[in-house]
Amino acid sequence: MKAEGREAWLTRNMRYPNDLTAAQFMGQQGFDEVDLNRHYSSQRVFDITIWNQMLSGGNTVRKRVAFALSEFFALSASNLTLVWRAHAVAAYWDILNQHAFGNFRQLLEAVALSPAMGDFLDILGSRREDPSTGRMPDENFAREIMQLFSIGLYELEIDGTLKTSSGLPIETYSNDDVLGLARVFTGYNLDASGLQRVVNPVGVPPEIIPAEIVRRPMTANHLNWERPGRQSEHSLSEKRFLGIVIPAGTDAPTSLRIALDHLFNHPNVGPFFGRQMIQRLVTSNPSPAYVRRVAETFNNNGRGVRGDLMAVFKAILLDPEAYTQAGLNDFRFGKLREPAIRFIHFARTFGMNNSPSKQWINRDLSDPTTAIGQVPLRPPSVFNFFRPGYVLPNSVTAANNMVGPEFQMVNETTVALNINMVNDFVAGEGAWLNDLRPAYSAELAIAHDANALLDHLALLLTAGQLRPGTREIILPALNDLVVSASSPDSVKLRRIHIAVALVMCSNDYLVQK
Repeated sequence: MKAEGREAWLTRNMRYPNDLTAAQFMGQQGFDEVDLNRHYSSQRVFDITIWNQMLSGGNTVRKRVAFALSEFFALSASNLTLVWRAHAVAAYWDILNQHAFGNFRQLLEAVALSPAMGDFLDILGSRREDPSTGRMPDENFAREIMQLFSIGLYELEIDGTLKTSSGLPIETYSNDDVLGLARVFTGYNLDASGLQRVVNPVGVPPEIIPAEIVRRPMTANHLNWERPGRQSEHSLSEKRFLGIVIPAGTDAPTSLRIALDHLFNHPNVGPFFGRQMIQRLVTSNPSPAYVRRVAETFNNNGRGVRGDLMAVFKAILLDPEAYTQAGLNDFRFGKLREPAIRFIHFARTFGMNNSPSKQWINRDLSDPTTAIGQVPLRPPSVFNFFRPGYVLPNSVTAANNMVGPEFQMVNETTVALNINMVNDFVAGEGAWLNDLRPAYSAELAIAHDANALLDHLALLLTAGQLRPGTREIILPALNDLVVSASSPDSVKLRRIHIAVALVMCSNDYLVQK
């Protein structure tokens, strides 16, 4: 990167496509087959697939951004009821990868029409209003696409600060806006056109639609495949929300286009989305000026294009506030590394990127008492693993009017358990790792020199930010174990395990700067 330059390096890496999509991996593994393994109802195949995606393959910049997007457009594999539910979430991951450096408007539509999102937030099967029974369209997605996926709860200045009236924040939408927008998302269901049901050898259910059905965008343009003969349930009523009116009689695709265009062009989107992406990738407390620069890029990439995500993420990652020395010396700068990020960082750094059995990790690691406590695309709710505005009570951050989103996952229990978990995966222990094992070939060559080993790990894990005080604590622990160049590998590995674990449990590693 130093010879190439930051921007050239970033541009080149952003242009790498996903070398193996989740759908391709599932196909290779036979997970699309309707057989006695019941992959159509398995959660296990999702965990295998997502850890394959996270731990292997090139395109690491794309995947890191896709993970950040998954925490903004949050849904959970743990809460779906679809047949082929794991495949639906894997397809959603592919959407985030595909659109990571595309345009926000196209990404917003792909999210809205995703079968996984349709199941998670009840677009799937939402029916038009029925005055005779009092039935109203489901409001869940209409509310969340505004509150969480586009404009937020309150009107914002371009720099992300709140607009106020009489000293109070101004709400962006009302319940009437939710009711009007909810009509837009009625009538959508899975697209089964051209797909033939397959007899299931298990016998329950007797027939299965192929997995392709959860990889296609939902549609409201044909008869309901679950209820042959019933016309689409899309509402043809007038739809009023956020100051616009979609006339009565407007069909589903046109209503969707108008609604998403209106949300996309709302002035809140740039600062609302931009600030959260800065928080996910760089620092929890960006300055208003940093947010403004990113939001302005969202509004116009310099060529008159709004929502250009490649330009937005370049603006985030290349902003002076993101990498200058001033940030390293500012206590307000930085972010707590999430548990999943810590594990993925370790695995990719030390070659834990190959599973000979192709099982990768085949269980849910969400429980912090038995595993790492976080799995991509398995948040506990649509509000992600943590809130962007979370403030740790009775803390230095609270006293300085700072937020610490990732600290919502931290308590006395998880701190202690994290140390145990780090010790497990650093040593390649723990049944949940299956056949994944770290490779320490470079470290074995210098394990006899404690200072050289620590310098090496400081560069790999903390980008050279291991402080002198931290080194003074770690070095004696390494030197307590006598290691020479001729020591057996088992002794060298013991020192390596101690060194890696101590660095990863230090504040210099846990707080990314």
